[in-house]
Amino acid sequence: MPMLEVKNLGISFGGLRAVDDFNLTIEKGELYGLIGPNGAGKTTVFNMLTGVYKPTDGKIFLDGEDMTGKSTVELNKEGIARTFQNIRLFSDLSVLDNVKAALHNQKEYMYSTLTGILRLPSFYRLEKAMDERAMELLEVFGLEKEAHYKASNLPYGKQRELEIVRAMATNPKLLLLDEPAAGMNPNETQGLMDTIRFVRDKFDMTILLIEHDMKLVAGICERLTVLNFGQILAAGGTAEVLKDPKVITAYLGE
Repeated sequence: MPMLEVKNLGISFGGLRAVDDFNLTIEKGELYGLIGPNGAGKTTVFNMLTGVYKPTDGKIFLDGEDMTGKSTVELNKEGIARTFQNIRLFSDLSVLDNVKAALHNQKEYMYSTLTGILRLPSFYRLEKAMDERAMELLEVFGLEKEAHYKASNLPYGKQRELEIVRAMATNPKLLLLDEPAAGMNPNETQGLMDTIRFVRDKFDMTILLIEHDMKLVAGICERLTVLNFGQILAAGGTAEVLKDPKVITAYLGE
């Protein structure tokens, strides 16, 4: 059974058909790329997969369960997490607290408002457990030394990494990365490639990413789907797709 199966997904805004007849199958543990020119509909697909938009038609299945029409919160609890093109950290909170905010959606770390107000023993026990788990995740990205910095004081590349850590803290089955290398220099991008591979292998995670950096895409994605004007232009193994004349034309023009 595939981790993610998307059947005939589509959405219209007024009279505009933004995505039409989109199909996708991703196996457990796969590192999959969704690429295409600007305005092709990639982020719209992500928004449907994560409940930001409700599809006009089509179905979304996660581990065989129908997820179509569920809210963002419901989908996150089912195991789908994402990052965004534009960084959305809690900029005034510490790096550590950004990660802990994501841990609060998990049952093992939940406590009542009264427990928090009265500072009962269970409050300190759970806060300590969250601190330890957050630090473990920060260490994956080498961010543990900046744990008590304000998130807004991190360099841009590390803010990007922190957003990935925060998404991972929700313990997802499926991690969606929306242009994770945007704004990074070549050294940062290479480090990100290594980290994404490590995350997939260490946490047995399935990853779907949108990316414009073709070096990153070619370096880590096993399969690709290419969107153009809201429709699938090509799909298959990365090397074959990137050589497809239709794909080259879509990116470079006639």
